[in-house]
Amino acid sequence: MKKLIFLALFSPLLGIAQEKGTHFDHESSWEQIKAKAKAENKYIFVDCFTTWCGPCKYMTANIFPQEKVGAFMNENFINVKVQMDKTPNDNEFVKSWYADADKIASQHQIMAYPTFLVFAPNGEIADRFVGGREADQLIEVCKDALVPERQYYTQLKKYPEHRNDTAFLRKLSVLALEKYDQAGLDSVFQQYLAIQPNIYNPGTLDLIMQSTSSSKSKGFDILLKNADKVNKVMGKDAAENKLVSIATIEELRSSGASKEKVPDWAAFNKSVRGKYPRIADETVAKAKCMYYSAFRDDKETVKSITSYMKKFGHKSNPYELNEYAWTVFEMGNAEADLKEALNWSKRSIEKEENPNYIDTYANLLFKLGKKDEAIAWEEKALNAVPDNQKKTFAETLAKMKGN
Repeated sequence: MKKLIFLALFSPLLGIAQEKGTHFDHESSWEQIKAKAKAENKYIFVDCFTTWCGPCKYMTANIFPQEKVGAFMNENFINVKVQMDKTPNDNEFVKSWYADADKIASQHQIMAYPTFLVFAPNGEIADRFVGGREADQLIEVCKDALVPERQYYTQLKKYPEHRNDTAFLRKLSVLALEKYDQAGLDSVFQQYLAIQPNIYNPGTLDLIMQSTSSSKSKGFDILLKNADKVNKVMGKDAAENKLVSIATIEELRSSGASKEKVPDWAAFNKSVRGKYPRIADETVAKAKCMYYSAFRDDKETVKSITSYMKKFGHKSNPYELNEYAWTVFEMGNAEADLKEALNWSKRSIEKEENPNYIDTYANLLFKLGKKDEAIAWEEKALNAVPDNQKKTFAETLAKMKGN
């Protein structure tokens, strides 16, 4: 009884605390939300999230409840959360949004989470942005979303009248990239390239690199047919690296690869060699690494990674070096393989002293029986890591010291 009285006494205070955060409408349908926005002449803020998305959970738990965020969002928007995935635990309200959630995902090409959409009071899409934000950052991008001159879709509507304006097209292409709008990017950037007198300059080629996501895009064709020109401007192997990253994924998909179906590597090799002879060897080698690591075949993963690194490891950036080293640490046991991984890990640290890379190096040292060196490096990683990540590193260090 005392507990019930305690809760009753504090329930008004709990209500006040919740009032300070962002108010999301958890009762209305999409049509009702739009009608309300029109009646109140208010913008709509839509948080497109999934139940499994870490950044989505972070925003819900830490950002939207903040008083300053709530004050801004509640004043300027009608706020609604839309769950984009479906689970057995969904309540009736979530289920009532299934059809609209699917329609929103399709119409606005939602491919990453969280994606935030902003609609004008008339119900037309005005802006979008992708990824979690801290409180002040969220408020700033939402402020921009209220200004027509800064709204992405408002600018996109001006595209037809600016088809020959290179400055406008470039700015809009960069915006499309930032907003994760592949359809808009494909249209605008193709036109930008078409009217450029010379595309072989750092600015344009960098945009090509960033915007090219499939073999069907014009950028892919440019990189494939003019790799030497691209590399002269962007650096050694720049074109090939981008081509391989795209071709590897596309060829694996077209092969029908799955957990149950190992690719016919001979047929895979023939297909890639016929389409992309210049990058065939690396594409096949990388595809094997990707396939076996995805389906947790430890022996084949380590074998494919060590084989890939012997031929193409000189091209790997610090992130790739660390990823391959960590994978071998997790899946490999042979001393020779672990020593190879240790060398890759050392190279990643020499290029970039990232605490996570140092942690990989320490773990490899420990697995190779070099306990004192491992502890020294893990302590260095712990000292360099942000406070909110120290717990994991401290636990690793404690395990090393305990063995």
